[in-house]
Amino acid sequence: MSELDLILIGPPGAGKGTQAANLVEDFGLPYIATGDILRAAVKDGTELGKKAKGYMDAGDLVPDDVIVGVVAERLEDDDTRDGFVLDGFPRTIPQAEALDRSLDEMGRRLTAVLCIDVPDDVLVKRISGRRICPDGHVYHVDFHPPKREDVCDTDGKPLEQRPDDAPDKVKRRLEVYHEQTAPLVDFYDDRGLLHRFDGTRSKDEVRDHIRATLSTLRLEETA
Repeated sequence: MSELDLILIGPPGAGKGTQAANLVEDFGLPYIATGDILRAAVKDGTELGKKAKGYMDAGDLVPDDVIVGVVAERLEDDDTRDGFVLDGFPRTIPQAEALDRSLDEMGRRLTAVLCIDVPDDVLVKRISGRRICPDGHVYHVDFHPPKREDVCDTDGKPLEQRPDDAPDKVKRRLEVYHEQTAPLVDFYDDRGLLHRFDGTRSKDEVRDHIRATLSTLRLEETA
């Protein structure tokens, strides 16, 4: 296996950001988030970036063909030669199929889709328990509480719950995730590319499990 072309999926609060950073560190892969590359394309003024900007300025969703094009452009950069970690894309079956076509044109194929699973009730507790001070220090009412309730240990400023971290908002975000992602999970599972990881385990355990899975895939490739 000459490269590790990976997609990372999982619900809000599952720990994708942590594991993406680990993949970057462990395997030297570039982390590619759709939002980041869209903004970069707009900033750089590429043809696709200009198209995307028109939709974004109008408050409209960027069409699949533009998003796929931006992602495909990014995957042709030199730093992706040994692989990549895609996060936030694809979100739909048509996007997944378009990604397959783009990779095929490049003579590449996906190595694995890494899915971090966490039950909804655990995620609601994780996310709704977060408290943040104006300077960005983060606490959790159960797992990392401040010494004084609702007061930052570092600067003494009041802690707040972000509006989208309220339990009802979290539940709605999870509903949307399941609606959008369930078909995608089945799509990649049917192709033998999906690998599930228990996101309720410690960050280090999840990291070790992912590393072991990718090492096994490499061994199978060379066997």
